[in-house]
Amino acid sequence: MNPSVKRHQLILQQLQEHKHVEVPDLCEALNVSAVTIRKDLKLLEEKGLLFRTHGGAALENPYIKDRPVNEKEQLFAEEKAAIGAAAARLVGAQEAIIMASGTSMLALARALPPNQPLTVITSALNVGMELLRHPQIEVMQLGGYLRHSSSSVTGPYAEQVLADISCSKLFLGVDGIDLDFGLTTTNIGEAHLNQAMLRAAQETIVLADSSKFGKRGFGRICGLDQVHRIITDAGISAQDVRKLEEQGIALTVV
Repeated sequence: MNPSVKRHQLILQQLQEHKHVEVPDLCEALNVSAVTIRKDLKLLEEKGLLFRTHGGAALENPYIKDRPVNEKEQLFAEEKAAIGAAAARLVGAQEAIIMASGTSMLALARALPPNQPLTVITSALNVGMELLRHPQIEVMQLGGYLRHSSSSVTGPYAEQVLADISCSKLFLGVDGIDLDFGLTTTNIGEAHLNQAMLRAAQETIVLADSSKFGKRGFGRICGLDQVHRIITDAGISAQDVRKLEEQGIALTVV
């Protein structure tokens, strides 16, 4: 078999197993130079078999487009419910927490004990409406420009309120987790608001189903060095688990 054909087969096999691969790992596995691997990835991309990314390749398009929240809610619904339940177990009575926007936040809101005294600051209208049914949970709804696609607010008004708040935990949903680039979302205004949330919280916990790994949105929120814990599902690759643990990030896999 032609050596290049064999390499291409092995690259595609790695992608099927891990969803995304990086050039240094392929160099080590195939015992060839980075120049050779990049040429292989370029050829495979031209054939429509993968998408090149910064430093590697992905099986799916790594650049995310915005989708309506009701459409997102149908994707990975069981995984998000399990992620939300695991996150709810981290919340203690009398805590003040921030919940950002996204379908994983809605899953967390549905999993919170209804009779547990709690203060929740949120930018998401659907999260606020879900929690409004529980008299023991005080809800501070942030105000600002309402995004139709996410049913959440962005803008300077919400950021100003957060400047005067200190909370124990931030629960953050994201559109993409790139192990080099960090956490991203599809909207730059939402990224700025998420940054204000980070400054207002002592601990940052990311809720993300495994499909978010290896992807990037338009707006960068932060690097992984600002994340304390990630809660995800069993679809995460062993490679990503290892790299997150090497960075000292606590990982909960449901």
